[in-house]
Amino acid sequence: MKISGLNVELQRMAAPVPIWYASILADDWLATAYAVREAGGRLVALWGMSQDTSASVCAAYVTLEGLLWLELPLAVGQVSYPDLVPVFPVASRMQRAAADLSNIHAQDARDQRPWLNHGAWPTDFVPLAQGVKVTQVFPDSLLLDYPFVRVEGDGVHEIAVGPVHAGIIEPGHFRFSVVGEKVLRLEQRLGYTHKGIEQRMTQLAPLQAYRLAGRVSGDSTVAYAWAYCMALESVASFNLLPRASWLRALALERERIANHLGDLGALANDAAFAFGLAQFSRLREDWLRLSKVAFGHRLMMDYVQPGGVASDVDTASIDQLGRQCDAIEGELKSLRTVYDEHAGLQDRFVTAGRVSPALAAQLGLTGLAGRASAQALDLRCDHPAVPYDVLNVRMATHRNGDIAARVSVRFDEVAESLRLIRKILTDLPTGPVRQQVSLPDHATRGAGWVEGWRGEIFVALELDTAASEPRIRRCHLHDPSWQNWPVLEHAVIGNIVPDFPLINKSFNLSYSGQDL
Repeated sequence: MKISGLNVELQRMAAPVPIWYASILADDWLATAYAVREAGGRLVALWGMSQDTSASVCAAYVTLEGLLWLELPLAVGQVSYPDLVPVFPVASRMQRAAADLSNIHAQDARDQRPWLNHGAWPTDFVPLAQGVKVTQVFPDSLLLDYPFVRVEGDGVHEIAVGPVHAGIIEPGHFRFSVVGEKVLRLEQRLGYTHKGIEQRMTQLAPLQAYRLAGRVSGDSTVAYAWAYCMALESVASFNLLPRASWLRALALERERIANHLGDLGALANDAAFAFGLAQFSRLREDWLRLSKVAFGHRLMMDYVQPGGVASDVDTASIDQLGRQCDAIEGELKSLRTVYDEHAGLQDRFVTAGRVSPALAAQLGLTGLAGRASAQALDLRCDHPAVPYDVLNVRMATHRNGDIAARVSVRFDEVAESLRLIRKILTDLPTGPVRQQVSLPDHATRGAGWVEGWRGEIFVALELDTAASEPRIRRCHLHDPSWQNWPVLEHAVIGNIVPDFPLINKSFNLSYSGQDL
């Protein structure tokens, strides 16, 4: 990989997808960001590291050649670094989270409000500082009053929704500024599900931490576990067994379909079309039950493990999985015709919650929502790992960027994943499905990068040694919801308040996945 005009020494990681690492100087931090943007690249993640006497800030960029992990060490006593928001607007919330967790701050950043810290942490508490022991400590002071941006004018009023909702969804606060029912502005306040996962990762044995990674966001357990295991295996320069790679892909595609089936039903329900909810709920339930039979868990939790997978699939399960694909495909075609021809659904879907391709590119919209706004990005196509390098994934895209486009992409992706599953079952290599992973006895780092159903999931892993045993020094887990939550604020503008639940569901972003 080459970065135009910059003298940066890059280290290629032993990952099945192209990932490089480099430590850079302060003068190169912004210069590199501009160079990546000019080359058509984008920011994936930003996170911090706190140590006893020093700190560093890291950023992960995607370029045409692959993923670039850059680390900027900060001088002793220094806690600031150049602001990336003028280059990549999506950096804002990541920088605010890094300030809360690692006490490193984007210099002169316009928005420096706390993001994860709601005021319940002790003063000067840095959760990710090395050696910090987290206890359930709350200060005597009241929670902070979050300074929402106010919109003023004739007839403008605010509607506050959440953080507690009338259902079982996770907590999030949405502050609408409206005139009548027309939305002028939406501002989100998240962070209510902060669980301390990244701090907890440093307390776990590296070979066991995959279980916690798989619980970052329960609907993406396969993708997160695979990304973590890929990072760990790249640290160990471990070559995954062929059958294990194919079985991981099988589980990943089943996870993708399960979530799309659930969303297609929920979207119909939010548009008062209960028939769609009933039919897709039935299909999803059958899908999950067979996953329980074939993989030992409805969500396939803990199936992906370091060195391979937890178990093989037998001939009977392969036959059942294939027949289920055939059955679902026929029903999917019929239901898509119903959705496309239902005037009530189309009236709610078409033009609502639109994100133009230009805005999507500017704000870094990714995953299925990005593909519905003409952002042709899919790791299974762009940087395919085994077995996607031979499966020839057909990327599903759309240009309209509205609810209807996001529904269409879901239908197309389910159809494509059914094709991929049948291909995997037919061409599944023989051999063992797991081998022991031996970790190095020195400090090192690795990364994982996987296309989950919602979008790309990235894991950055740094190992150290203590008492001759490898330990996790830092593990950053990144969900695509970081990119897409801010775009939802723009997608709602100009729509009416009753359409917000439907627009929100068409993105279906994770609260838990970005509240680490």
